[in-house]
Amino acid sequence: MPAAPARDLEIDSAMTLNQVGVGCDVMIRVLNGPGCERLRDLGFCEQMRLRKLSNGRNLLCSVCGTRMAISRELADQVWVAPLG
Repeated sequence: MPAAPARDLEIDSAMTLNQVGVGCDVMIRVLNGPGCERLRDLGFCEQMRLRKLSNGRNLLCSVCGTRMAISRELADQVWVAPLG
């Protein structure tokens, strides 16, 4: 069964990147908030896979083979779902 498009995903059926455990592989479902354009400029977009590498004041993620740090505020605007 194909994945539902981001517009069909209910926000509360996913979790924010802040809520994901370190080492988890997830897929971005929705970018929602005032920092979305900045996130897209950094390479975050719907249907992209990423791995959360660390938690803390900033979150370290691996996206397309590149490590990126984003603020916790921006991570709250990234809604993800586990791969599987």
